[in-house]
Amino acid sequence: MFKKKQINEIINLLKESYPEPICALEYKKDYELLFATRLAAQCTDARVNTVTPILFERFPTLQSLAEADVTEVEKIVHPCGFFRTKAKDIVDASIMILTKFDGKVPGTMEELLMLPGVGRKTANLILGDIFNKSAVVVDTHCIRLTNRIGFVNVKDPVKIEMALKEVLPPEESSDFCHRLVLHGRAVCTARNPACGRCTLASLCRHARNSL
Repeated sequence: MFKKKQINEIINLLKESYPEPICALEYKKDYELLFATRLAAQCTDARVNTVTPILFERFPTLQSLAEADVTEVEKIVHPCGFFRTKAKDIVDASIMILTKFDGKVPGTMEELLMLPGVGRKTANLILGDIFNKSAVVVDTHCIRLTNRIGFVNVKDPVKIEMALKEVLPPEESSDFCHRLVLHGRAVCTARNPACGRCTLASLCRHARNSL
């Protein structure tokens, strides 16, 4: 595991490279990010961003989503894959938010995990981006990069989340994960990591073994 000085250096290097660590999913309302994240499972953010405007134009309120015909939602979200499960989760979650949480996306991990289709990754994204709370979003980029860099040596998302929570400053954790996504797309790609132009190369276990 890295020492505190090394962790701070990695955080600062990522900050320099990606000063605006924004979520790639487009949304206007809290629940729109929640459902966009559900659609993004096993699907690219770019594709989700072409589907959600259609979905939210057809169903512009949480109430309209709760009352929606699931088969109609299925047709809209079909391009995102696993459309039947995702459509049902969106409608069922809309109903639960209205009936159990007074029409507002809940702001705790425990409550978010009650919602259909919401796992820890989605819940952490909502906690970090909507409620500005300390959160560690473990997606495929985070799993890949944390293992390559040397933060962890495990692929289990929950174990990675807990390991990062132990070493990251709470106020940095959410943005750190967003920056990992950006770095994973731009430099540390799945098939061809560009170690030769990576700002983290001197601190990265994979880069040291590759160069």
